[in-house]
Amino acid sequence: MPVNIPPLLPQQLLPIRGISLGVTEAGIKRPDRKDLLVIALDEQISVAGVFTQNRFCAAPVVVAKAHLSTADSIRALVINTGNANAGTGEEGILNARKTCEEAAKLLNCLPQQVLPFSTGVIMEPLPVERVVQGLPHAVSALKVDNWFAAAQAIMTTDIVPKGASSQIRIADSTVTITGIAKGSGMIHPNMATMLGYIATDAPIAQPLLQQMLHHVADRSFNRITVDGDTSTNDALLLLATGAAAHPQIVDALSAEYSQLQDAILRVAQQLAQMIVRDGEGATKFITVQVEKGKTEAECAQVAYAIAHSPLVKTAFFASDPNLGRILAAIGYAGIENLDVEAIQLYLNEVLVAEQGGRAKSYREQDGQRAMQQSEIMVRVILNRGDAESKVWTCDFSYDYVRINADYRS
Repeated sequence: MPVNIPPLLPQQLLPIRGISLGVTEAGIKRPDRKDLLVIALDEQISVAGVFTQNRFCAAPVVVAKAHLSTADSIRALVINTGNANAGTGEEGILNARKTCEEAAKLLNCLPQQVLPFSTGVIMEPLPVERVVQGLPHAVSALKVDNWFAAAQAIMTTDIVPKGASSQIRIADSTVTITGIAKGSGMIHPNMATMLGYIATDAPIAQPLLQQMLHHVADRSFNRITVDGDTSTNDALLLLATGAAAHPQIVDALSAEYSQLQDAILRVAQQLAQMIVRDGEGATKFITVQVEKGKTEAECAQVAYAIAHSPLVKTAFFASDPNLGRILAAIGYAGIENLDVEAIQLYLNEVLVAEQGGRAKSYREQDGQRAMQQSEIMVRVILNRGDAESKVWTCDFSYDYVRINADYRS
């Protein structure tokens, strides 16, 4: 079961003026499940996006990136689950474009104003005829308060829908932020295997929105890992409708920009952590915090080495304080001139290692007690600078193998 995720209620996800969402059951992989989502956008909404760094990226990623870079305004997003439309060659590109063409007819816009997204099994042809048949039903179901159903519609191996909302005050105006995400396995930074859609009614120009999204992604979805696999289909979109009453944000150095960025980051981090908490087979949520490094990049490098290690993750599942595995991961992280004598390792409040080995005060029962918790902090102090970084991950359980062994059945 997911690790400490409170149940998501429909009323918790606040509507964003200028955006409506429609969901249907298109039978893309199996019947009787929501698997097709249309997000319709009013004109002149700012749209920013970041996508997977996997060189074998999926057809919808190729098409979405092209449309986002050339269209004057984006009017719709179309998301299907059950099939990734990845590793499908030219046919996959044609099917992604077909999806855009058919959605554009229904929404009275150009195909280039539609962004396609897919998630599911790789290297299987997209049943595009089912997508096309489902689109009119999804469009007819468009509603502004349909975020909860949308969160359900983008799930694959997720156990629970993931969504969050927030409101802040900017220049005496209420600004709303709502986001949904999916992801459970094949999670690794740049991006993690996930789809995420965050929207706000704040007025902000697209170039500034794109800059903001990179900042947010680097500190949220690019700081999570479940299994070290980077997906072919990852995408994170940030939408700004401009419906809020305050003046448009035009300066990245302004207080209003900082306020909005911080608020969107909080929502993004909440969604990103939900993905880890719902990691395939996860039983524990683990924060890896590396402090006092020379640079943020080297701190992240150490944190990822720990978070990616199957030996570390299986030890956490078993509550086995075989914590030399963490020291080994720090050692092979590739940090030049690392003084291991200076490093301190904590597990929650327990000092585990210092001066190159086991701390004199450490007792194995203390380590085991810490590892039995569902929320665990691994804290590494490098003592070579002032930088720090944080990564969120989970353990590896028997269920991770079972889920992925049975994924296509």
